[in-house]
Amino acid sequence: MRECPKNYLRFLVDLNIKMMNFYNETSLACSKLITNAYSTSFSMGIKAFDKALHEPIYAIYGFVRYADEIVDTFHDYDKQALITRFKADTFQAIEEGISLNPVLQSFQWVVNQYHIEHAFISAFFDSMEMDLYKTKFTQEEYETYIYGSAEVIGLMCLRVFCAENRAEFDVLAPFAKRLGSAFQKINFLRDIASDFEERGRVYFPDVRFEAFSEVEKQAIEQDIAQEFADGLEGIKNLPEGCKKGVYLAYVYYTQLFEKIKQTPASVLRTTRIRVSDAKKIWLMAQSLVKVKFNTLS
Repeated sequence: MRECPKNYLRFLVDLNIKMMNFYNETSLACSKLITNAYSTSFSMGIKAFDKALHEPIYAIYGFVRYADEIVDTFHDYDKQALITRFKADTFQAIEEGISLNPVLQSFQWVVNQYHIEHAFISAFFDSMEMDLYKTKFTQEEYETYIYGSAEVIGLMCLRVFCAENRAEFDVLAPFAKRLGSAFQKINFLRDIASDFEERGRVYFPDVRFEAFSEVEKQAIEQDIAQEFADGLEGIKNLPEGCKKGVYLAYVYYTQLFEKIKQTPASVLRTTRIRVSDAKKIWLMAQSLVKVKFNTLS
């Protein structure tokens, strides 16, 4: 039997590498498409990152966005079965380093490339599953849900931002958690009407939607304000490659928070507060100037 020429074997190896790179590129393109389609504000923040950070952050967002869709959108299907399968497929993809699902292919790449803790992913799925059956939350359940649905996503992104610098990650992790928690609580306030009307759900402990009061709203806002203050201190010490993008997200949520604070609790029960796209663009320009001149506030 004749042996294959070495140059032909080299050609096959190179071709395989080329095709795998193409598969990874198209998978990451899917994650980018999902991000741009679902969140203009998050997409703007990613564009402010150094280019090397774009693909891994798109991969994280595409993954968490689709998992969230399972529990909040697919009402005509067995959502428990779907999220259980998606979770199993996720960890299988991470273990094997490959998936036929482009979203999971992107996500397993970033998890393995940046050594993202599997415990973060498990906590995320725990929170997603809580959305399948929880409509009221105790304080402990509320904190657990926020950790898994928001704080760990910030920690996943921080792993990417810090790359191999584990000491830097350890210093910044508490601030990332506080910022993620503040963002999520603002989401809860913004969506309090739709969460209750569409899902019968209220995330805030001991809050009855029909009786949501100014006193309760102000207590939540005080909590958010403190977390924002802590989060800003962390942003100031982030690596330069990601600081602009994270600060832009902070400024956007600050603007949304100010609008919510000016809105009576009775109006929040009927109206979803938002920041216009034109305002987002203005905030982005303002944020880039502040980061450039190191005047973050």
